[in-house]
Amino acid sequence: MIDFRKILQGSRNYTFHSHTEFCDGRAQMEAFAREVVARGFTHYGFSPHSPIPIASTCNMTRSHVDDYNREFDRIAKTHGDHCQFYRSMEIDYLGEHWGPTNDYFQSLNLDYTISSIHFITSQEGHYVDIDGRFESFRRKMSDFFHNDIRYVIEKFYEQSIRMVEAGGFDIIGHFDKIGHNASHYQPGIESEQWYQALVNELIDKIIAAGITVEINTKAYREHNRMFPAVQHWQRLLDAGTPLIVNSDAHVPALINAGRPEAFEILDQLTRSNDETA
Repeated sequence: MIDFRKILQGSRNYTFHSHTEFCDGRAQMEAFAREVVARGFTHYGFSPHSPIPIASTCNMTRSHVDDYNREFDRIAKTHGDHCQFYRSMEIDYLGEHWGPTNDYFQSLNLDYTISSIHFITSQEGHYVDIDGRFESFRRKMSDFFHNDIRYVIEKFYEQSIRMVEAGGFDIIGHFDKIGHNASHYQPGIESEQWYQALVNELIDKIIAAGITVEINTKAYREHNRMFPAVQHWQRLLDAGTPLIVNSDAHVPALINAGRPEAFEILDQLTRSNDETA
């Protein structure tokens, strides 16, 4: 198992969340590897969206896993003198029948795993991707969820808690990302007491499980926000939870996007803690 704490202590030139041609990324792994080396990264993880047992244009298929493994081995051999590369997947948790504890993922011998919620079930029991852009989310609210935003949010956090309780993964990805689309759909919803209670319940579970949390900076340039929201970082820091700053890049040019800003905030929080200690 990767010692993330040791990596965090020794370098900030890392990211463990990225997507390439094997899922919904928009460039080949080789292009990412060259950009990584050019920028002087010391640790870099490839994490395609995992195969899932439902139709999805964003996820890797099982038939491409061997190709992914071969390309990873080639890149590690070609560029490994300059950066430590890691083979991973971002595994969708769909419930007890599909998630990081599934025997299939255990058999892949990945270097580490990220687990995230992208799909929830509608009131009729159909899996729906609620992770895309707001325009798509708004249509799905009408088409699949009867415009019941509270149902969508409660389902997201319910499934997230079950994922954490089931375990079997190393990093939890963008654990409050539903708040982004939800706040566009109903402004101010993230400040409502019932919403805050759901987030805090999930954080309780994360802290108790000792899971590493990613600070996902993908949306910072366009939407000026990170996941989890900055307001939750202090609580995680106080609990000693490892925080990894990941760009979740889908194109090589963005492998460091938002990360300097995230580190600046973390440094401010750390200095504040030291001054009040």
